[in-house]
Amino acid sequence: MGAIVQPLALLAIIVAGYGLKRSGMVKPTDYRVLQKIVFTFTLPGAIIYSFSQHKPEVSLLWISLFGLCCALLPLPILFLASKNQKIRDRFFLMLNASGFNVGNFCFPVLQALMGAGAVLPAVMFDIGNSFMLSATTNALTSTMLGIPPDKPLDQVVGQDEFGNEKLLVIKPTDKDARRLARHSKVKAIAKSYLSSVSFDVYVVMIVLMCVGIAIPTAVGNFVQPVAVANSFCSMLMVGMLMDVPASHKDTKQVGAVFVWRLAFSVLFCLVAWFLLPFDLETRKVLVIVGLAPTPVFATLFTDRVLGNARLAGFCLAATAVVSLALMTIFNIIVPS
Repeated sequence: MGAIVQPLALLAIIVAGYGLKRSGMVKPTDYRVLQKIVFTFTLPGAIIYSFSQHKPEVSLLWISLFGLCCALLPLPILFLASKNQKIRDRFFLMLNASGFNVGNFCFPVLQALMGAGAVLPAVMFDIGNSFMLSATTNALTSTMLGIPPDKPLDQVVGQDEFGNEKLLVIKPTDKDARRLARHSKVKAIAKSYLSSVSFDVYVVMIVLMCVGIAIPTAVGNFVQPVAVANSFCSMLMVGMLMDVPASHKDTKQVGAVFVWRLAFSVLFCLVAWFLLPFDLETRKVLVIVGLAPTPVFATLFTDRVLGNARLAGFCLAATAVVSLALMTIFNIIVPS
């Protein structure tokens, strides 16, 4: 029972955040304050603290490569599978059905289920996972769908005289204009990387790890208060921004995310358990990580591009409940 108290506390925080919004104690848009705090301070702080507490070896970067592949593979599959849908629906599906909520959800769950030592493989997995989520997933999704990665969708998508969806972005035909357009797109993508504090922190941590420089314990102790607040702030933010599906279409979108995530989770868990050349405990950790809910970054980019993150927040909260159940069951069935 003690092993699931902390994960249940995370779900309770989501409920509390939702209650704050529904009761009128906070405004519907106040979640954006927490959003800035999470992505600028608490999540980067949690990354630095994890590296200060665990001394990963360069050989474990293979786990990071696995995490990157797990976050990347769904994108082209979802792009092809949703080709007959509207751009708005495709963007929502591709963004929310790929990637894993590791730093905000899996870290405390793993620590509760398997102890502090289990966090290290999850940290290494999250290096590749976060490389995608912090900027790459949004950039690739936007590029595949032919929309600018730095503009709200309402500014670039309209309707023709028959009510069909069409892109308002005019593709240049002149050679110099195409070159300038490519330059602008590359600049926008580069800006999305540089403006992601979590991505920048992970890059620094990887460089330090590769050259053999460990994060001093004093640095970890300094950022610990910020790191400890990460899960609380993230889950409270999700509760404040989420809302239940308001229509049949919303329910259908959430259902599609559930189905695709479950399918990908089963695939990645099977690969982690049967094919990866690691010890039993490491493979068990990677299976649990593979069952993670939708990423917090999905709420950020869904809000930025679609202008409404409530369904993304609901997906995160709902998948968190399912993930917690599956993680707990797997941990009981497969003892360390």
